[in-house]
Amino acid sequence: MVVDSGSDIVWVQCKPCSQCYPQSDPLFDPTISASFSGVSCSSAACDRLAAETSSTSNDSDRCRYEVSYGDGSYTKGTLALETLTFHDSAVVHDVAIGCGHSNKGMFVGAAGLLGLGGGSMSFVGQLGGQAGGAFSYCLVSRRSGSGSGSGKLEFGRGAMPVGATWIPLVRNPRAPSFYYVGLSGLGVGGVRVPVPEDLFRLTELGDGGVVMDTGTAVTRLPGPAYAALRDAFVAQAGDLPRTGSGVSIFDTCYNLNGFVSVRVPTVSFYFSEGPVLTLPANNFLIPVDDGGTFCLAFAASASRLSIIGNVQQQGIQISFDGANGFAGFGPNVC
Repeated sequence: MVVDSGSDIVWVQCKPCSQCYPQSDPLFDPTISASFSGVSCSSAACDRLAAETSSTSNDSDRCRYEVSYGDGSYTKGTLALETLTFHDSAVVHDVAIGCGHSNKGMFVGAAGLLGLGGGSMSFVGQLGGQAGGAFSYCLVSRRSGSGSGSGKLEFGRGAMPVGATWIPLVRNPRAPSFYYVGLSGLGVGGVRVPVPEDLFRLTELGDGGVVMDTGTAVTRLPGPAYAALRDAFVAQAGDLPRTGSGVSIFDTCYNLNGFVSVRVPTVSFYFSEGPVLTLPANNFLIPVDDGGTFCLAFAASASRLSIIGNVQQQGIQISFDGANGFAGFGPNVC
């Protein structure tokens, strides 16, 4: 399942499937699960779902749901209670999940989505006191070969690492599922980029702000902030050979074919409370083909909202203590 800290609903593709994308594992068949139980429209779980998604409906007293994502992906189906068993043999009973009968999106063969957002319907929210709103993860680098590293996802207060750098979470009542953080600026090569902090501020109306999201690949920044970061990077990486054009959403790419190694300027996030997170090069200069083309893995946002995506998070232990309102970085890597 895709781990998504930017949404709440836990769902899997289910038989019978009117529209399903290809997945690696067999489709889940609820008729052969002894622990699967449908949810009625009058249930507390359906009421919570309606309050958080505003997209439920009645159908023969079954609670139906529909969730859409920012990239146009969606899932539609019925809500149910099910037992989830993890590879380490941990078992969680009566988890409200979506049984998706119509699903579309770029989920790359995954069976569904494990929502870890801040709402009550997310997996963390449903764990309640068992986890204390806390979880920690380390996303293994995309460039790690098999056996050269492993990611980790842990739940509960015991997963909160000693020695992490902690920053406060910023609450947005209009988007309670998202984990907002205070970002004051950006840096390239250890030099702060001239970007007004207001570009990253969450307004009283709930617009803008900076979200940390495992379900988004590449970090998005407001147009002026992205342009300033890109221009600073290009200026400091002047000796690297540029390609004649961009690739997909990336407009700053380099032809590194034949290079054994290159020196590139660092990229850093400056957080409002003082900490600075400096990224390893693999987290911002990424290969986009087999011919040695590497691109700066940032893009301009179509709105004031900034999103720190999973490419920038990879290899760094990241923790969320939702109950106490903090996000942490480190101290471990993966």
